[in-house]
Amino acid sequence: MAQVKKPAVRDAILKSAFRLFSRQGYQGTTLSQIAAGSGMSTANVYVYFASKLEILYAIYDPWLRERLMQLEENLARVRDPHHRLRTLLKTLWRDIPAERNAFANNVMQAASTATPEEGYNPTLLRWVEDRIACQIYDTLPPGRREEFGSARFAHILMMAFDGFVINYHLRPARQCSLETIDLMCHLLLGGPPGMARRRRA
Repeated sequence: MAQVKKPAVRDAILKSAFRLFSRQGYQGTTLSQIAAGSGMSTANVYVYFASKLEILYAIYDPWLRERLMQLEENLARVRDPHHRLRTLLKTLWRDIPAERNAFANNVMQAASTATPEEGYNPTLLRWVEDRIACQIYDTLPPGRREEFGSARFAHILMMAFDGFVINYHLRPARQCSLETIDLMCHLLLGGPPGMARRRRA
């Protein structure tokens, strides 16, 4: 007979994992530590999650989706194309890498050590890329939408996101600069040189 899964037990596992991942990182955390922190055996943890990677994504996935939905709500109130792109890229490349004590770096650690047996699922990445692509497409002038308002280009932005997450973890004082963000806005919008600087002035 299959064991009945209890929401309270699942929540205890996730809370224990979040504390440990935040304090000592994904690589420095073991399933036995997560189990001990939630007051159960490692075998019981496996009843709820197939791997440490699955536990991490059970924490990260809903948070990142909520964060992107919040970003979309903020962007809906912004009319100026440069300001919209700047807000999007600042959130993606500066804010999220630093939030929750740089928790996103745990995902970078997990991705660099994951094995095929752990069952990495790209669903979250594809969802984020699609949402970003839609926002960029709606912001750009018609002549630049097909080239840059696509999931392919959003994938490039997400690869840069990974790099900025790692960089913030290693050097918190060296976040992605606003100058870098304005340069990307200029490249996307195709405005004349110096437009981004004039808009900031």
